[in-house]
Amino acid sequence: MSLFSEINEQPDRIRALLGAQRKTTEKVAAAIRKHKIDYVFLAARGTSDNAGRYANYLLGAKNGLPLALATPSLFTYYKKPPVLKNALVIGISQSGKSPDIVSVLEEGRRQGCLTLSMTNEPASPLAQASDFVLELQAGAEKAVAATKTYTTELMCVAMLSAALTDDKKMWAELAKLPAWMKQALKQSDFISEAVQRYRYIDQTVVLGRGFNYSTAFEWALKLKELTYIIAEPYSSADFAHGPIAMVKSGYPVLAVAAKGKVFDSMLEMLKRLRSDIAAELVVISNDKRALSLAQVPLTIPTETPEWLSPLVGILPAQLFAYHLTRAKGYNTEQPRSIRKVTETK
Repeated sequence: MSLFSEINEQPDRIRALLGAQRKTTEKVAAAIRKHKIDYVFLAARGTSDNAGRYANYLLGAKNGLPLALATPSLFTYYKKPPVLKNALVIGISQSGKSPDIVSVLEEGRRQGCLTLSMTNEPASPLAQASDFVLELQAGAEKAVAATKTYTTELMCVAMLSAALTDDKKMWAELAKLPAWMKQALKQSDFISEAVQRYRYIDQTVVLGRGFNYSTAFEWALKLKELTYIIAEPYSSADFAHGPIAMVKSGYPVLAVAAKGKVFDSMLEMLKRLRSDIAAELVVISNDKRALSLAQVPLTIPTETPEWLSPLVGILPAQLFAYHLTRAKGYNTEQPRSIRKVTETK
């Protein structure tokens, strides 16, 4: 049962990462300040790509840094990399071995850019192509479905943001994360019972917005990988522009609605889904108004700030995917057709 144990060890991994990598993160921030950095160019695949979505919002909202997600095939197959003038080039990969992600960092270095990798393997090809390395400190992750490497990737992004702002409040909130995460994990038994009503679903949508756009994508990915459900992630705004038409009475909709700037928008969507369509709602939130609309309410601590809610909110989502996989009778450790390390060109 390595997946379950890896889900539950995440608070300790986050605490260790904060202690081990803060000084390195501050060195990276100092180097960024010395360079003329106009934007971030970030390369990742799979779960790490969802960490990139978090970086897109966080570095924009907190640090005023525009972020572009790389299209690695331009570097490998088309041999037409963009001009990366004044970019901070970041690669995120738990293994650090995927050739297409490495190629982006190598090209960034060739063009004279500052390069940074976030990886669980500090001796990997990705790390070797980087000026700076933030080691995830996640330990060996044996289950194929990534959990602790995802939250440690998010933590590296969050620490980088805090270091760039040099905001003591942000660092203080980061120090509280392990306790908030432990509290969120206490729902495992409740979730184990709650998923029984969804044993026979074969499709769903997952909604999020703002910082938790990334959480919607990662929750959907875990459901695809582990339960083989067709789970489609959407921004609640994009969802209103057409895809909501496929929802009918009883259709399962999963949502992450943490308190913050986009909460009112998420709440209005949840009200519409529940009152007008009679959808079946599973909601992760720290606000009673959103939780009261759900057939299955999954809570995160009330005091969790919006910018850190993806690190806490993903935990009940991971538990939901894990327990639903068991309820469906599937293998939680080795899903079909995928491997732990995927190397794409």
